[in-house]
Amino acid sequence: MLGLGLLGGAATGTLLTGDGGSGTVSARTAYHDAGELWHSIPVDRLFPPTLKGEGAGPGGADRTWTRVAVAPDSGCKTAFDPLLYKALRPAGCLRLLRATYTDATQSQVTTVGLMFTKADLEATKALRTRFTEQGLDRRTDLMPRPYAAKDTVAAGFGDAQRASWTLNVLTDAPVVVYAVSGFADGRTVTDPEPAAEAMKPGATTAPAQAGLGHEAQGVADRIERGLRKAVQKSTEQPS
Repeated sequence: MLGLGLLGGAATGTLLTGDGGSGTVSARTAYHDAGELWHSIPVDRLFPPTLKGEGAGPGGADRTWTRVAVAPDSGCKTAFDPLLYKALRPAGCLRLLRATYTDATQSQVTTVGLMFTKADLEATKALRTRFTEQGLDRRTDLMPRPYAAKDTVAAGFGDAQRASWTLNVLTDAPVVVYAVSGFADGRTVTDPEPAAEAMKPGATTAPAQAGLGHEAQGVADRIERGLRKAVQKSTEQPS
């Protein structure tokens, strides 16, 4: 059963600098600074209008994603399935930023989100440990929800259309990065599959065959990389 408490343990993610002494102080400073970025970075830097995915598709095919909508910044309660919201709630939702992208053929859509939390470094590390060790990022009852923007190719992208997803609790920033993908034609998906499974060679599920695991992971990876670059740049600037 899904409990509310966080389990302690060593971090499985990496810090921006060192793991002891002055490095730890620097890491804590970087972590704190990263938590302030949500209100200072232009939306086009967090969610670029176009994402390039060289080798990000099935078989190493290139991908290009175009942003179709950016959601107003909001809280988190309605953005996640209830159990996922409960699992993330101990970290505290400071702000949720989301955008939806489509592929070059406009046949697939992906919502990507950045949940900025209120948690300190230790709590974030514990949350990551819990998600990875208990496999909470792979449970179908713990999926993030899509952002279905009206008058876009993603207008019919609802809960029933979710096909694949990924979720990563960062430890160098108080941020949870996630993405969820589906078909743009509004078809219902009865067997959603986490991206890590859908991307395995030989996978035969509908999400795997359509490359939707690659869509979710590819978009999430690029948004996460952009965030990390912004964090690094902010820590390099003189105070």
